[in-house]
Amino acid sequence: MSRIIVFGAGGRAGRAVVRQARDRGHRVTAVLRDPARHPDLSADGQVTVVTGDVTDADRVAELAAGHDAAVHAAVDLSAPPDVFFPATARALLSGLGPAGVDRLLVVGLASVLPTVAGVPLLDTPDYPQEYRAFCLGHGAGTEVLRQAGGAVDWLVLSPAGDFDHGGTPTGRYRFAPADAASRITYADLAVALLDEVETPRHRQLHLGVERA
Repeated sequence: MSRIIVFGAGGRAGRAVVRQARDRGHRVTAVLRDPARHPDLSADGQVTVVTGDVTDADRVAELAAGHDAAVHAAVDLSAPPDVFFPATARALLSGLGPAGVDRLLVVGLASVLPTVAGVPLLDTPDYPQEYRAFCLGHGAGTEVLRQAGGAVDWLVLSPAGDFDHGGTPTGRYRFAPADAASRITYADLAVALLDEVETPRHRQLHLGVERA
């Protein structure tokens, strides 16, 4: 059994990770900006809910102390994405080291993942561009992790295409390059994330996953 801290535990991806980690018998700390908005998480006796800001390195270090791994699934839609995601990456890099946490899993976006041709999905013909700034901001956060090298043992996992919001989880997945038609449920992405927490196989990469 490990202790896992999940930043952004109130979102759909974060909730799926909390559920998967709890079901596997891990001790889970759910970090939320406003726990009062998520009383169901607070009511779960197997999950410790705390208030925190993932862009605050000191708070990250305080909350993460004693944990074995961290998952970042946080987003702040009120903040400029090119500010929020790099700031989050820097805070995690600065805070997790002193806390003794050396494994970081990040929920990423397929839009900045390369296709089989090596082109970011965002730059392929006919790919929607209305959220381009958000996607590039997310990618900038991953770039901060890349520039840090091995300071923290990190891995970004994202859908290879998009989430299947109404699909039935299978408990299975496979790694794949970006493909706009690819789908995976939140629950199955959480399976992939927890597999990498328990048995790390990939490091310092952004990988896509899809239903198997």
